[in-house]
Amino acid sequence: MKVSLNWLKDYIDIDLSPEEIGEMLTDIGLEVEGVEEVESIKGGLEGVVVGEVIECDKHPNADRLSLTKVNVGNGEDLQIVCGAPNVAAGQKVLVATVGTTLYPIGGEPFELKKGKIRGKVSEGMICAEDELGLGHDHEGIMVLPGEAEVGTSGREYFKVETDVVYEIGLTPNRSDATNHLGVAKDLAARLRVNHGHSGAVRLPSTDKFRVNNHDLPVEVEVDNHEACPRYAGLTIKNITVTESPEWLKKRLRAIGLRPINNIVDITNFVLHELGQPLHAFDLDKVEGNKIIVRTLPEGTPFTTLDEVERKLTGQDLMICDGTGNGMCIGGVFGGIGTGVTEKTQHLFLESAHFDPEWIRRTSMRHNLRTDAAKVFEKGSDPNIAVFALQRAALLIVELAKGEIASDIIDIYPEPIEPVKVDVSYAHVNRLIGEELAPATVKAILTAMEMKYVREDEQGFTVAVPTNKADVTREADIIEEILRIYGFNNVPMPAKITTTMTVGKHPDPTEVRETIGNVLAARGLHEMMAVSLSESKYYKEYLSSIPGQELVYVNNTSNVHLDIMRPSMLFSGLEAVRHNQNRQQSNIKLFEFGRTYHQREDGFEEFNHLSLFLAGDRRPESWHVQEQQQSDYYTLKAFVQLVLDRLGIDSYQESAMQDERLSYGLHLHRGPQTLVEFGKVNPVLVKQMDIRGEIFYADFHWDALMRAIAKHSIQYEELNKYPSVRRDLALVVENSVKFSDIVAIARKTGKKLIKDINLFDVYENEAQLGEGKKSYAVSFIFEDPGKTLRDKEVDKVVDKLIQAYEQKLGADIRK
Repeated sequence: MKVSLNWLKDYIDIDLSPEEIGEMLTDIGLEVEGVEEVESIKGGLEGVVVGEVIECDKHPNADRLSLTKVNVGNGEDLQIVCGAPNVAAGQKVLVATVGTTLYPIGGEPFELKKGKIRGKVSEGMICAEDELGLGHDHEGIMVLPGEAEVGTSGREYFKVETDVVYEIGLTPNRSDATNHLGVAKDLAARLRVNHGHSGAVRLPSTDKFRVNNHDLPVEVEVDNHEACPRYAGLTIKNITVTESPEWLKKRLRAIGLRPINNIVDITNFVLHELGQPLHAFDLDKVEGNKIIVRTLPEGTPFTTLDEVERKLTGQDLMICDGTGNGMCIGGVFGGIGTGVTEKTQHLFLESAHFDPEWIRRTSMRHNLRTDAAKVFEKGSDPNIAVFALQRAALLIVELAKGEIASDIIDIYPEPIEPVKVDVSYAHVNRLIGEELAPATVKAILTAMEMKYVREDEQGFTVAVPTNKADVTREADIIEEILRIYGFNNVPMPAKITTTMTVGKHPDPTEVRETIGNVLAARGLHEMMAVSLSESKYYKEYLSSIPGQELVYVNNTSNVHLDIMRPSMLFSGLEAVRHNQNRQQSNIKLFEFGRTYHQREDGFEEFNHLSLFLAGDRRPESWHVQEQQQSDYYTLKAFVQLVLDRLGIDSYQESAMQDERLSYGLHLHRGPQTLVEFGKVNPVLVKQMDIRGEIFYADFHWDALMRAIAKHSIQYEELNKYPSVRRDLALVVENSVKFSDIVAIARKTGKKLIKDINLFDVYENEAQLGEGKKSYAVSFIFEDPGKTLRDKEVDKVVDKLIQAYEQKLGADIRK
């Protein structure tokens, strides 16, 4: 929200510097996010002067151009080529001299340079209204009154003002500060309490409001009092729609609003002055001279001022005419058919209070974030509606020569009373952190126009003004007291007490971030897929997905995404396809997400971590002689990396039985799955329109979190004694896995064997026999208490050989 300092000074006398005012606004909860010095006319008309056209002749080389000589008061007449049809000798005009930067309305800024136009030198520019940023008229040059003094600067002639504008980060609870008067009242309260200021705030006067005749009555009917608790309005006749006076334009321009015409500008002015949105209807276009406030049937089309046709819902409050046709989305946006135009002669002026929730829902549904909607959704003041109506009506009478033609219609069946809140002094002092005297508390609340209803030694009851829609509890009142008293006035305590809290172990967020950082450091990119998926993916592969039923959703915005995903696979494959279609073929992705399943007794959600690999293992580089593709073992290394980082090292391995994967491994602890990984079935890859081989891992994250909850970290000293290595070559059946060799070794030499590594696999039917392969395995032996002797190591190796021969039928190659 933008707040003009010059505008604020219309209501409050304040002589502090702009910087001090900015700090004070932030202290009272109106955080200043930016400060800008602006001028009432952009550019300040620097370089523009009042001139007099001395000569005006036809341009010798162009029929539609004039060649003029202009006196600008510096002793040298300027020769200027002018294309305006109304230029003539003897006129007082505005001249932009060479070097001036102009800011035309609706165009880009440009610097005026000396040049030739059709062979004649032009030493400046006689300007039209829009070229100076003063208005929209471009019919001809701007002709000034004869008494205008030649040589007067444009800045001086138009009394250009310099203003300071604050950009306020207005929080949703500050319904009282959506306008300049509300900000002025807050400042006045702070100055009164802390700086000896009188606290006086000048309200705009409506004393001259009179109804002289009643010849344009309008009937109003409110069918929905929940959405519209108060509706007020009146008619004004014989208006003249024209440009606004300069003082009004200055106020609007300062806060970034573009002046349009006097009627629209007045409603915008009152909105930003008092915080009450208004709407003006062309009365001649209101059928039946009747206003009906109601909802319309679902799907009713309505064209708004931006010429967009929108389909209404049954929860959009509409302002309708006597025939029931919508004229305006109440509190949000006007319609194209009844808005004020330059031809409007009579109007109906609306000032209403709408329910914040109704406005917020409508505004969000139609994506219409108008200034009025932003005020109403915070909670406008219902008891200022008539005052704002009178204020706007008087301005229209003054600036548009209108006549008030009806009494004020005010439908307010259940007046909204100030909320009464009980407050305890003990709670005030406890929450603020300093003991405030009851007199200080009362002075603060009185300065904020909160009246005491009851008062005793323990506390008081206060009536909250209706412009503070969010102040409803004792804590809210105490916050208001602290805002005005000053956060910085509360002393820092000598000691701070706190409560020790013990978080959940392991912390799910910390574990997730740790693994995410580990994977990102290895070159994987985190992705986030939509939890909605297409049921067609799962019809063929449903038997391999845990869970009995798919979880269907009624997704009207995208009928193809009709289920909550039961697996991480297909959403990940969609991401792979998306990347491949954009020339990103080397893919390493991971995702933390959820899957959803329907059981007989309800629904279940499960957390997962998925990995996807495709393309080259490493980025292209000059020192990589031959690129290698990511494969099953690349994926397995990442799986092992995650498990190692989590400290999970005891589990069983089984071959994957999943039609979505060609092959893979299932790591589990009994029936509890930890991770499944392998190569995605090429048939499925082709169906998804993906190129190349895809490798996929699915970590059952909930099971992993349960596993690491029981895991303890232990430290041990680095062994100061040397290690011993022994190698064995085992010829075994193809069905024997390396994990079988490791398990036997751990059991046989668990006290001395430190590490086991597979460094070669050899297959040759001619040399080894049918169905045979050879594992070359290294064993590292250590003893933390002494240097191992060969006899001790050989003894363990002999036991290993014996165990492999007996349990695996291995033939030890020598």
